Amino acid sequence: MKFIDEVKITASSGHGGPGAVSFRREKGVPFGGPDGGDGGVGGSVYVLADEGINTLIHFRGQKVFKAEDGIPGSGRNLNGRFGEDLILKVPVGTIVRDAETNQVIADLTEHDQKILIAEGGNGGRGNSNFQSATNQAPRIAQPGLPGITLNLELEIKLLADIALVGLPNAGKSTLISVISAAKPKIADYPFTTLEPNLGVVTVGEKDFVVADIPGLIEDASEGKGLGIKFLKHIERTKALVHLVDISWCLDEYEAFDQYVVIREELKKYSEELAGKKELVCLTKIDAMTDEEIQKFQKFFEEQLDRKVVPLSAVSGKNVELVKTLMLKSITDSKE
Repeated sequence: MKFIDEVKITASSGHGGPGAVSFRREKGVPFGGPDGGDGGVGGSVYVLADEGINTLIHFRGQKVFKAEDGIPGSGRNLNGRFGEDLILKVPVGTIVRDAETNQVIADLTEHDQKILIAEGGNGGRGNSNFQSATNQAPRIAQPGLPGITLNLELEIKLLADIALVGLPNAGKSTLISVISAAKPKIADYPFTTLEPNLGVVTVGEKDFVVADIPGLIEDASEGKGLGIKFLKHIERTKALVHLVDISWCLDEYEAFDQYVVIREELKKYSEELAGKKELVCLTKIDAMTDEEIQKFQKFFEEQLDRKVVPLSAVSGKNVELVKTLMLKSITDSKE
């Protein structure tokens, strides 16, 4: 299924049903006495978070959604039926905004979370409500109130504990396929990943969610490449795992430049994003000697003043260590 993470739709609640003008047949009572019932309340519009949905593609074809109108009242004081509510099912992590004002109406972060976004119009009162000592046979009833129409923007921001970031082809898809049950497309060319992949990682008795974010490039924060479309999906994460492919680099300076490019893009997009906890992994070390790996590792650790992990998702070298460090980064309040 194609991954669609932004759509614009129009949603309307139902109009209230009109009240009825009706008179019962009763001897000695003018016009038989009023017995017009009230109109039903129009259906409301709700958004419901469903963990079984991971894309907004079901909104792509249909753009206008409307709840049912309330049913008109009728004689014998019968009130109209309420209109059926409209429930828009969206993925967990969806933000609903008013497209006119950009105001956030709902932020759905839990399964089965249900939020009212447009209340249905009240039904009109029938003529039985207007009988008085001076007006025994009222011939008036209220129309139902109109519903509410909203132009909405729906946007998914993935709910993951950790995001894998790095330049295209840095090994993110391979790593998530090894540490979880996710099955992303993997190949030896840039932009293999065209949409985020989520995987559940288990360490001991603890589970956490990792997102494989499509590769970023220089100026991604300004819309180049695929990056700007997916940087938003990192915002909710607690920590980042930054993968740097050192297998093709002529020296450690060239490798570190890769790291700096991504850090700059994160910072330009959001200072908060750049400030998240970060684990740096040097990837694709299979064909390198221990001496070469240590040279790159030492340089990175000197520049960053923290531990850096050489990693091979193919051979499994340090994979368990990285999983443990991932868990620690989201459970330990200390750096």
